[in-house]
Amino acid sequence: MDVLILILQLLLLGYRVISSFNNYTFHWLVALICETWFTLSWIFAITTQWNPAVIQTYPERLLQRVEEVPKIDLFVTTADAVLEPPMMTVNTVLSLLAMEYPSEKLACYVSDDGCSPLTLYALQEASKFAKHWLPFCKNFNVQVRAPFKYFENEAYDDHHSTQEFKQQWLRMKDMYDNLSRRIEEACRTSIPSSRLEAEFADFSNTKRDNHPAIIKIIWENKKEKHSEGLPHLIYISREKRPKHPHHYKAGAMNALTKVSGLMTNAPFILNVDCDMFVNNPKIALHAMSVLLDPEKGQKEVAFVQCPQQFYGKLKNDPLGNQMVVLFKYMASGIAGLQGPLYGGTNCFHRRKVIYGLSPYEAERGNMPEKKLKKEFGGSKELVNSAAHVLEGRGTDSPNNNDINISKSLEAANQVTNCGYEYGTAWGVQIGWKYGSITEDVLTGLSIHKMGWKSEFCTPEPMAFTGVAPIGLPAAMSQQKRWATGMLEIFFNKNYCPLLCTIFGKLHFRQFLAYMWILNWGFQPIFEVSYVCLLTFCIITNTNFLPQGPAILIPITLVVIHMLYTLSEYLATKLSIQEWWNNQRMSRIYIMNARFFGFIAMILKLLRISNTVFDITRKDQNASSDGENSSDDDNGGTFTFDESSVFVPGTTILLMQLAAMVIKFIGLLESRSGNNNNNNGYGIICDMLCSAYLILCYLPFLKGIFRRGKYGIPSSTIFRSATLAFLFVSLCYTKK
Repeated sequence: MDVLILILQLLLLGYRVISSFNNYTFHWLVALICETWFTLSWIFAITTQWNPAVIQTYPERLLQRVEEVPKIDLFVTTADAVLEPPMMTVNTVLSLLAMEYPSEKLACYVSDDGCSPLTLYALQEASKFAKHWLPFCKNFNVQVRAPFKYFENEAYDDHHSTQEFKQQWLRMKDMYDNLSRRIEEACRTSIPSSRLEAEFADFSNTKRDNHPAIIKIIWENKKEKHSEGLPHLIYISREKRPKHPHHYKAGAMNALTKVSGLMTNAPFILNVDCDMFVNNPKIALHAMSVLLDPEKGQKEVAFVQCPQQFYGKLKNDPLGNQMVVLFKYMASGIAGLQGPLYGGTNCFHRRKVIYGLSPYEAERGNMPEKKLKKEFGGSKELVNSAAHVLEGRGTDSPNNNDINISKSLEAANQVTNCGYEYGTAWGVQIGWKYGSITEDVLTGLSIHKMGWKSEFCTPEPMAFTGVAPIGLPAAMSQQKRWATGMLEIFFNKNYCPLLCTIFGKLHFRQFLAYMWILNWGFQPIFEVSYVCLLTFCIITNTNFLPQGPAILIPITLVVIHMLYTLSEYLATKLSIQEWWNNQRMSRIYIMNARFFGFIAMILKLLRISNTVFDITRKDQNASSDGENSSDDDNGGTFTFDESSVFVPGTTILLMQLAAMVIKFIGLLESRSGNNNNNNGYGIICDMLCSAYLILCYLPFLKGIFRRGKYGIPSSTIFRSATLAFLFVSLCYTKK
């Protein structure tokens, strides 16, 4: 059916081209340009889906094949203790520490880019709880190891549980409740000044964007090999100064990479966001099954990406941000090419790949210290650890299992100074790449450019579960950031996908896959132009769609496309309501958030302003199943704020309403004999298109008449009404 849709799009383009020779108009040319891009977008999408691939992993075979599993450094990133509550970070960290993996092989590093003593306090309290939580999980084979989720969904069975389990369950529940109460109380009242002068003295007189490096070893596993102790737990807040670029999350990830390289230097890295907890405790073993595969994994696979699944979703996914269908069809399709894109979280990396090693270099041999110093910076300790990785000297730390991470504190503070990376290759050739606020896609693209492949890991149960935005402003902010970041990648002279294909080792169909996701930044300008063109044609009573029998082409195209997308949702066991919500929100996101992302990129290219990384608000206390969220009001979904991101949508809605009113008045005049300029079925189809847009923007229409957080602010309505009036007036001057 996807090929049939492509044929219909090509037929429509052919009709546009042929008819333009006889009846050339400006709006006909605009329609041709927009529809050409829509056709290209469809080609990007369908070629990505044609080779789906699913990897089956068998961790038990891995344990039979290798004598000893490798070490893994765990990276957790948080940036704002208000938007990303410390309790959420705690649950993520606890689930990582409790994975089914040797404790002495794990080290968890938490990056706090907000430099909040509350985050450090929460982690210190969590480490005390972890000493009891880890044995409980492993002794009783607990599957969900994020405590909040476990105690929310699980209860002991009075008829089948042992007395020991019942006692331990109640004990752990009571300990977790006390932990939550202490952390939440600290967040409400802040940490007492007496403690700020003592153990939290480093946070005195610090500001979010102006503070020295703060590194705290919360727990160091000093027990013997194969012991059941707690993994290393380290808190990091890199130095920030107002006049130094920080490169957002990419900079934080590189700080984690440098510090971990000094302390544990594990050959593999798992990075997760602070809201993504481990849902499958054996996921590290599943990932190692791929990365340690002697036939393909060790030679070709740079990283293993696990999909995102979300808890706390609202009923029927009213915001259309669960991305279930996207992961099933698009992600599995890309997995059959050069491999899935790096999604920024839930990803296992090879450290040597992060350090810039290509698949055609098993190792780099004895590299000159001068060259390594130029690339990795002036820290002798970091240069030695990097040489250990790049020269292939074993798979563990430089000091084997005799690690004393406390000895690395001075060097760790040095490499997290804000000026350390000047003149080095960090962010350019090694580490997470700078140049886009979607550093994940850019870094993954740079890895694929070198010739590496990646794999998609989808064990049962799902590996990780996280939080999706549950409010419209937060979802809009996230979509805007994605669109801007995608455009930054396209205009990057080193990592434009086309250049990576011509001059690098990016496969052609992988290039099309990257163009599919980068199209998130380009699509808005064409959709907004198409909508404005529709409004213009309705008001001026001109032809927007083909006339005569040719009108069947777009009608058939729309009907088949809707049936095609609906079949995908039904095949994924989603409801028709969920399908419609996703269709509606696609239009809203593209013509609002992503349109603003496009504008932000234009302003950056014109050097008028720079892009800003907006942190998405997280809410761990969302309803797990959303069953009580049956409508917009109860779900609290369609809320609005003063952000300009709502202006385009409100303007488009008012334009469509004005066009419909003007057209109805024109039809009444036509019936009375005052005017008889009727374009037949074309008028009906144009008005149906306008009605479809009004239906998509129904939440905005309700918001115009509401007040409070459910209402669109008066300032937004005024600006939108002014823009709509100017557009309608312009249409009348052309009539």
